[in-house]
Amino acid sequence: MQNNINWGIIGLGNVASGFADAFKESNNSELKGISSNNLDKIKLFQEKFNIDKNYCFDNYENLLKCEDIDIVYIALPNSMHQEWILKSIKNRKKVLVEKPAFISLSEIKNIKQQIDEKKLYFAEGFMYRHTPQTIKILDLIKNKSIGIPKSMVSNFGVNLLTKKNIFGFKKKKKINIENRLFNKDLGGGVVFDLGCYTVSLSILIASTISKINFDNIKILDKKIEIGSTNVDIDARARLDFDNGFVSLVNTSFLEDLGTETIIYGTEGIMKVKDPWRSEPSIISLEGKINKEIEVKFNSNIFSYEINAISKDILEERLIPNFPGVTIDESIGLTKILQNWIN
Repeated sequence: MQNNINWGIIGLGNVASGFADAFKESNNSELKGISSNNLDKIKLFQEKFNIDKNYCFDNYENLLKCEDIDIVYIALPNSMHQEWILKSIKNRKKVLVEKPAFISLSEIKNIKQQIDEKKLYFAEGFMYRHTPQTIKILDLIKNKSIGIPKSMVSNFGVNLLTKKNIFGFKKKKKINIENRLFNKDLGGGVVFDLGCYTVSLSILIASTISKINFDNIKILDKKIEIGSTNVDIDARARLDFDNGFVSLVNTSFLEDLGTETIIYGTEGIMKVKDPWRSEPSIISLEGKINKEIEVKFNSNIFSYEINAISKDILEERLIPNFPGVTIDESIGLTKILQNWIN
């Protein structure tokens, strides 16, 4: 019986480096192979993470053809996700794709059909979904610590034009179209880069009330600012779910909005300083219960995601276990994000 999952990484950028480093804290996984069209990056990863040279590929498709790889993590620019999801499916590989999985709806129906027909595992990489903080938030909601959630406000914004450095962003003095964040051809823009987190969390909290019908979600009070490179750089919206839950989502590359999320329930309020990553994590409750809860993390929070997905595969699940992001949720999320910016 298999007790360890072998991973391969497609694309060796900054996010992939953080992901690769997490395997040292994984108890059921191994980073087996890597692939890039950049030989310098291959050499760097090989040496840093002790990858067997026989599993270092300068061609993405060669990694997909490797029979020793169980699942691939696609860490390419947003605009390349659909192409390499399809090629991974063609090679019968299980897939974890970095968020956002999709930036358009053009190929989603075809991808879902192939995943279902070939019975392949697929997940979207919102790593925060698997952290102890998120599990604690869901547990507090389940135990009615704030009553029934009714609404929330979720912020994720950082001024990239100042010296502020949040969530791994490098300091920038001016917008550079060559950077993926501001390049429309690479799927850039604040909604798909940061706003997707606020929407994803809104979906998660709303789903604790009842199952969500994505076709019935209304996106109201939309405000979008387009920058000089023709991508969205500031965005606000209100999401009305058909179960009565309401979420105000705010995201920006221009303003330091911070990362706080506040959830309002029938009997109290929950404040989360940073739902995406925080060391240490502080969850504040006000109302029915008044206290602060500290949640400790491993040094690399990607390890929670890797362990959870590898556990799914070892248990022969075809879809991620809750609160992982399934293909159906990815489709629903993409519809919301597309509606927000259009």
